[in-house]
Amino acid sequence: MFKDFKSNWDIQQNWHLIFPILGLIGLGYSAYKLSFVFTKSYHISITIVLSVVLFFLLLKLTLFIFKKLENKWIVKYRWEMIRIFIVFAITGSSSVYVGRPIMDLLGITKENLNPFVYWVLFIIIGLIFYQILLVTFGWLFGQFKFFWEFEKKMLKRFGLGKFIN
Repeated sequence: MFKDFKSNWDIQQNWHLIFPILGLIGLGYSAYKLSFVFTKSYHISITIVLSVVLFFLLLKLTLFIFKKLENKWIVKYRWEMIRIFIVFAITGSSSVYVGRPIMDLLGITKENLNPFVYWVLFIIIGLIFYQILLVTFGWLFGQFKFFWEFEKKMLKRFGLGKFIN
């Protein structure tokens, strides 16, 4: 079974296993946090059961997405897709954590601004830092080339392609 797993994900060296392990840990944590949102007033056993169910549903969804993106994303080994998903997850979470202090630093709060304008600014600031963090985390995880090409496509879609040539 373990050899099947390694061959299915094109894992040649044991250190490559860190990415599937990190992916499963992140998926488990996400399933727990989601189930806790719905069951925080119930007994912990209900939260655990819902976490297990959500874990398997999220795993099925993730594997389905992998199959859809396998031909679209050009990677040398299948396990690199897990690494790419981890980078997207870390970047998305980090852009929110970076955006909040920047908003505070600029003096932009929900109290002194229309909530609609506040959230639009929050999304814009988060998106700016998302672009920077995506390439940075991509570089840290050894996928700079993939994320740089991804970033260039995204900037072109935003109409900013003239700045990258």
